[in-house]
Amino acid sequence: MARPASAYIAGAYELPMRLYPDKSLAELQAEAMLGALADAGLERSDIDGFFCGPDAPGTGPLSIADYLNLKLRHVDTTNTSGSSYTIHVAHAAQAIAAGKCDVALITLAGRPRSEGRAKGALARTDNPQQPDFQWEHPFGLAVINVYGMTAMRHMHQYGTTSEQLAWVKVAASHHAQHNPYALFRDLVTVEEVANSPLVCDPLHRLDCCVVTDGGGALLVVRPEIARNLKRPLVRLIGSAEAPKGQNGGEFDITVSGAAQSGPAALAEAGVTGADIRYASLYDSFTITVLMQLEDLGFCAKGQGGAFVADGGLISGVGRLAVNTDGGGLCNNHPANRGGMTKVIEAVRQLRGEAHPAVQVPNLDLALVNAIGGQLAVRHASATLVLERE
Repeated sequence: MARPASAYIAGAYELPMRLYPDKSLAELQAEAMLGALADAGLERSDIDGFFCGPDAPGTGPLSIADYLNLKLRHVDTTNTSGSSYTIHVAHAAQAIAAGKCDVALITLAGRPRSEGRAKGALARTDNPQQPDFQWEHPFGLAVINVYGMTAMRHMHQYGTTSEQLAWVKVAASHHAQHNPYALFRDLVTVEEVANSPLVCDPLHRLDCCVVTDGGGALLVVRPEIARNLKRPLVRLIGSAEAPKGQNGGEFDITVSGAAQSGPAALAEAGVTGADIRYASLYDSFTITVLMQLEDLGFCAKGQGGAFVADGGLISGVGRLAVNTDGGGLCNNHPANRGGMTKVIEAVRQLRGEAHPAVQVPNLDLALVNAIGGQLAVRHASATLVLERE
């Protein structure tokens, strides 16, 4: 039996452009907030809680809250990279249940495309004095290196093929063709993905996400407020988070933190993976989606390749529709932190507001999972289970 919902997502807004060369991060944060307020039918003065991640410029919640002219009772700056915003939804619900705030704003904004920051292929420049990273720093660790290593190990251990990974991108492109705002709207084939230039063996260029400017915002509110608004009711019924590190070498790089956060969130919601027909999954690379599908229990470990093959993730084709906006692989991956957009598309699906060509009919449950950090080294998985009331 699911616990009573402590909070609802009343507002969800994604900035429409994928390039913002003439706007500051603060301006994008403001536009995202105003869009979410308009979506919910609320006023800026209603906001009394603010949740932001590492993308917030200046002194984070202090600078942005001042710029947005917010009068707050509660702030949260949890930073787990790309999964921060998924965790923020759960933390906002917890703060609302504890009486710390009534209307929580969550924002994301970034300009990596305008600034020419495609971090995935560059050597990391983190402080080499950080624990663990000091030993990786001399080797010029890049994000794509560790994902390539993960994909190679998955192939070795389970027989996964490049063609199976390619189906994740193919599914994303089938969805993105219906999204007028997606950066990459061209349909691609398995052959085109597998034959695109090799970037980091075994990952090809089309196995990698797009780099975009943009962002979005969410409004998480007390149940009484949600029920007084003229919007479909989308409530949080399950959530869990799971940081995963190298644990002194006791570490399987083919397993993500979703193996812990997924079952916990589903159990809290009182549902199983078999009840889920739509999922928003973090898709920095095709291997990221494959591993989440396995770790969340949609298929057995090592069977992800077979699960995605032949259109298994395409809405109306497979049992499970995934990332019907085109995801980070085709649509939008702002600030290299895609967890926000995953929640937004799940809300669209539950409201029945996704594009008709990709809308899952009569949908009442959706799962969101985001990976922040990097597979094969250290990361945090955050899972949400949302329900249309």
